[in-house]
Amino acid sequence: MGQQIEALARFAAETRWEDIPAPVQRQTKLVLLDTLGVILAGSVRPEVAQLRVRMAATAGTGATVYAHGWPAHDPRTAALLNGIAGRAIELCEGLRLVTGQAAMQILPGILSVGEHAKASGKELLAALVLGYDVAARLGMAFTPRPLAHQNGQAMLLAAAAAGARMRGLDAAGVSRAMRISAVLLMTPSYMNTGAGATALNIAGGMSGFAGALAPDLALAGIEAQENAIEESLSQLVGDGFKPDHLLDELGMRWEITRNYFRMYACCNPIHPALDVLKAALAELRPRAEEIERIEFATYRFASLMSNPHPPNYFASKYSLPHAAAVMAVRGKAEHGDIDDSALLDPAIAALRQRVQVAEDPAMSALAPRLRPARVTVTLKDGRKATHACESHQGDFNQPFEESVLRSKFRMLAGHVLTPEGVAHVEQAVDRCDEWHSVADFTALLQKY
Repeated sequence: MGQQIEALARFAAETRWEDIPAPVQRQTKLVLLDTLGVILAGSVRPEVAQLRVRMAATAGTGATVYAHGWPAHDPRTAALLNGIAGRAIELCEGLRLVTGQAAMQILPGILSVGEHAKASGKELLAALVLGYDVAARLGMAFTPRPLAHQNGQAMLLAAAAAGARMRGLDAAGVSRAMRISAVLLMTPSYMNTGAGATALNIAGGMSGFAGALAPDLALAGIEAQENAIEESLSQLVGDGFKPDHLLDELGMRWEITRNYFRMYACCNPIHPALDVLKAALAELRPRAEEIERIEFATYRFASLMSNPHPPNYFASKYSLPHAAAVMAVRGKAEHGDIDDSALLDPAIAALRQRVQVAEDPAMSALAPRLRPARVTVTLKDGRKATHACESHQGDFNQPFEESVLRSKFRMLAGHVLTPEGVAHVEQAVDRCDEWHSVADFTALLQKY
């Protein structure tokens, strides 16, 4: 097995919460708060609620589903359901320099494992920040296939590492859990997004499932190939794996501090375009019917999200014409704006036909280090405004104020918690490293 992966597993198993710098600890708590809010809001989506109902017939016990009624399931099923919920509304944070939504694929598993094992808040936080490092480093070393979405791929291995850490496995056990999980890697297609296929979210949920399952497989004595990770990522689900830089600045450069957060409720690559559109609209202050056309230039991956006819709510999250029309008509493009009703809004439907999206090769050459976008908004009276940016707000180079992220949490968590409960839960996450048990936190959630 590769020495780099063994060293990474040792780092994940042996690093203590107290070893992690205070600014990184604060960022980890923010990531936890943000991800928790997204899970709660995603739990009320119709397909997510129906899935809970259908799986309730075979419900086990030991872990809590973060949703109305707080149903109990075995830890693996709870992690799966919470992971699918978190993926459902396209608002989770993610890795900035490689593709992947690390926290949403790690946190559901460690919440479930931690609740069942009565692990402390410090152990939960340590598993999250260390699993995040594993996710980012594997992601940077991994070359996915062109159509492959990163849900359930390298991130799933990190979820397994974090789950094993939560169960107290040593370095060899964390390594074994990761290598066992190589057989669980998923092959979701990016084409699911434009098709509105919410099946894509199952792959994200399966990372949580693996995070809860892998420790038991390792403890049971299941064996794995020594080169299971290298083989899977380079030849089976991926097109290459180069671990040469896997350990660069390990313990000094914390990947959770190089993430992005979202406020726009849509796929992250189109956020720069929405930032520049927001600026152009602020300059011109037009009514939607006064807009003759909106012309975007951006990097290649973002330019592909150009379908003006998204077939459903999920697909609308991957349509720049739709998101732009929502912003122009409703003034924002947040969770309450890009909703089911937006697809039926005649003003939005009419305007998105007047949105054009094109690739600028010069911008493509700058990605992923930068994620540029430019927009020209032309009004029917001939006035126009052009704005450009190198990357989007929420990126680690242009972070949101903490107050913005806290407001987002309160809005999202309010879909499930009472106003009093939202405040108490926010305060509890701020003191997460003082929790005696993750089970105590879920009891607090259930109270409100």
